[in-house]
Amino acid sequence: MKGMTIIIKKVAQILCGIIFLYGIYIILHGHLTPGGGFAGGAIIAGAFILLVIAFGSESPYLKRSESNTSIVESGAILAFLIIAVLGLSIAGYGIFFKNFLPKGKVGNLLSAGLLPVYNIVVGIEVAAALFTIFLALIIYREEVSK
Repeated sequence: MKGMTIIIKKVAQILCGIIFLYGIYIILHGHLTPGGGFAGGAIIAGAFILLVIAFGSESPYLKRSESNTSIVESGAILAFLIIAVLGLSIAGYGIFFKNFLPKGKVGNLLSAGLLPVYNIVVGIEVAAALFTIFLALIIYREEVSK
């Protein structure tokens, strides 16, 4: 798949930044408004997918990028489990996923203890997983069409 015209590439670059920031906003405010890690991660993956569609899949970095996104996805899952086990050991009660951060004032950005941290990790994992799936489909299509 070849890239598109220079106009579409420039518009995609601008929109990608805006979409990426909106995904981060959805992730960070997921405990206060509708959204969260999954929705924000899907939006962030959409930003990266937009760039691949605009610039084409003929660049040789796509196979390397697929392995990198798999590593990020695995790291996010590991971080999620480590935070859950920290609640088990730090709280002293033996409760998995125990909140050990202060809850804060209701309505503030830092008001839900560990929930925003979980949203961030889930957002990273979902974005990496969806982008990995998209890259795998593109690489498979390129290899089949050869």
